[in-house]
Amino acid sequence: MVAPIRIVVAKPGLDGHDRGAKVVARALRDAGNEVIYTGLHQTPEQIVETAIQEDADVIGLSVLSGAHMTLFKKLIALLDERDARDIVVFGGGIIPEADIPLLEEAGVAKVFTPGATTTEIVAWVKENVADASGVEA
Repeated sequence: MVAPIRIVVAKPGLDGHDRGAKVVARALRDAGNEVIYTGLHQTPEQIVETAIQEDADVIGLSVLSGAHMTLFKKLIALLDERDARDIVVFGGGIIPEADIPLLEEAGVAKVFTPGATTTEIVAWVKENVADASGVEA
């Protein structure tokens, strides 16, 4: 039996709108992944600590606050510090198209914008994380 992909879904910062994160977390879980939802108002430090403790393959961030550049870069820097860059980072939310290449350069594997379907997200995780982590969905 192949182990499921372990995914931490997180809501960093002060944004209190988590419906989308919960919908994505449930879709990922329903697709056979193991999902840990951290809840609201998490710091990048808390998210990285959770991902390491849970032996996560993936971190998915939902950012609607406009602080995506700061939050993603901080999270990736913390993963670097903890020698945990094997954890794939993806995200979604209200993120301007112009910022997506900058986030990708910083190490974010994929950014989903409003209108992305849960089917797209689940398929991307299955196709990209299985290859990156050695774990098969």
